[in-house]
Amino acid sequence: MKTWVTWVSLAGVTAALGFFLFYANRAGEWSAHHIAGLAIAIPAFCLWALARVQLRKSFAVSAQAKELVTRGIYSKIQNPVYIFGGIFIAGLIIYSGRPLFFLVFLILIPMQWMRVREERRVLEAKFGDAYREYRRRTWF
Repeated sequence: MKTWVTWVSLAGVTAALGFFLFYANRAGEWSAHHIAGLAIAIPAFCLWALARVQLRKSFAVSAQAKELVTRGIYSKIQNPVYIFGGIFIAGLIIYSGRPLFFLVFLILIPMQWMRVREERRVLEAKFGDAYREYRRRTWF
């Protein structure tokens, strides 16, 4: 996909998210959980979007080893899409003010961990020592 299409798509999603978050509070009362949720969700979404863009053509739903991405956020964190996606969801849950939704979040964590393990297996099989060195110098 062309880079400009990716950026336009992310801008559209960001605008829709902003509209939802700011206008979903119909009562117009901003409590601490609304502010805290936004303070967590918005930066996490921006970092998730940046990580997604930095993957370029390496992004795939299933585990594939197209390229070993080690630039940008990936130079410090191995799985920023999962990390910032999880933080974003946590922010939305805090914003909603419904702690029961954290049960869904607790189900999501082991599912994402299984995906990380499968991706690690595929990347190590293709890139070998280069991937092991990358894992050694980066976090999660």
